[in-house]
Amino acid sequence: MTNSATTYSIPALHESIDQLPRFQLAHLPTPLEHASRFSQALHGPRIWIKRDDCTGLAFGGNKTRHNEFLIGDALDKHADIVVWGAGLQSNNCRQTAAACAKAGLDCHLVLGRGKPADGPDPIQGNLLLDHLVGASIEIVDDEVGPAVDAKIANAAARFAKQGRTVFEWNRKTVKPLAAVSYMLCMTEIIEQAAAAGFVPDAVYVCSAGSTGAGLALAHAALAQTFPVRHITPIVWPWDTQADMARIANDAAELLGIETRLETADIDVTEEYVGPSYGVPTPGCLEALTLLARTEGILLDPSYSGKAMAGLIDHVRKAQFDQRQNIVFVHTGGTPALFAHADELAAAIAPRVL
Repeated sequence: MTNSATTYSIPALHESIDQLPRFQLAHLPTPLEHASRFSQALHGPRIWIKRDDCTGLAFGGNKTRHNEFLIGDALDKHADIVVWGAGLQSNNCRQTAAACAKAGLDCHLVLGRGKPADGPDPIQGNLLLDHLVGASIEIVDDEVGPAVDAKIANAAARFAKQGRTVFEWNRKTVKPLAAVSYMLCMTEIIEQAAAAGFVPDAVYVCSAGSTGAGLALAHAALAQTFPVRHITPIVWPWDTQADMARIANDAAELLGIETRLETADIDVTEEYVGPSYGVPTPGCLEALTLLARTEGILLDPSYSGKAMAGLIDHVRKAQFDQRQNIVFVHTGGTPALFAHADELAAAIAPRVL
């Protein structure tokens, strides 16, 4: 069970968070939009979309919130280069590179393609934007995870030997700071839902790390009772549920608040990942198409599309009724659509009038 002797108010959480260095990047608060035609198509609950695809920086997404605190910390430490990394089509890296451009910091990205090269890597989607905002890029064969993390550390050490002041990807520093940003997102959801006249019956999000940990921590600190359901886009080589609780607790310690989470407090499923990270599933493709054709809102094929597939499946299994209100946090990622253009075109049936 959640361990906290104190229930916090939204202003109290904001006061604690305001003590941290922060560099403004995002257009906040992002809208909370009722997806009425989408809800009708599912014959289920009223679905509201928290539009974190509209955070504004280089096509937006959840990492823009993260980067307000990460770049703030980098500048506070007088860094002159950020060394980062993830997958070849990483939304994280695209937004981090753009944040560095805005802050006047150099950015070096280590991007894992997950397999040996079979030709030049197509410069499209997020990778195109990485180049456009001026990042230097190092592409490696490794999968996202510990192997890429090790090569990020090697690159950071190389720049440090050149006399650079490096801010680098590091789980201990990065994860709690990023989680703090999504505590603010939860306060926005609660306030916007109240203004619209409802209390959420559930919040859904695509997360296997800081984004979900921050939502869960604020949810607990504010003594909210609706479930927060985390649908993962990837199966990590560790216990994701325990890791997210640990991230939340590190964020709480960073802020000096008493709230602590246990592993069981994190409601997480890996059921909708499919065969592999970054590979669209049939449910993901259906979710992409249905939301686009009912609301004109674009999901992505690796993250938000899979999370929405999970929500659609839960609605069809009658976990909710038409009187209820569900909030879906749209974490962005739309540039990746273009990297999957051929696959999506083959899978999505065109309309002929």
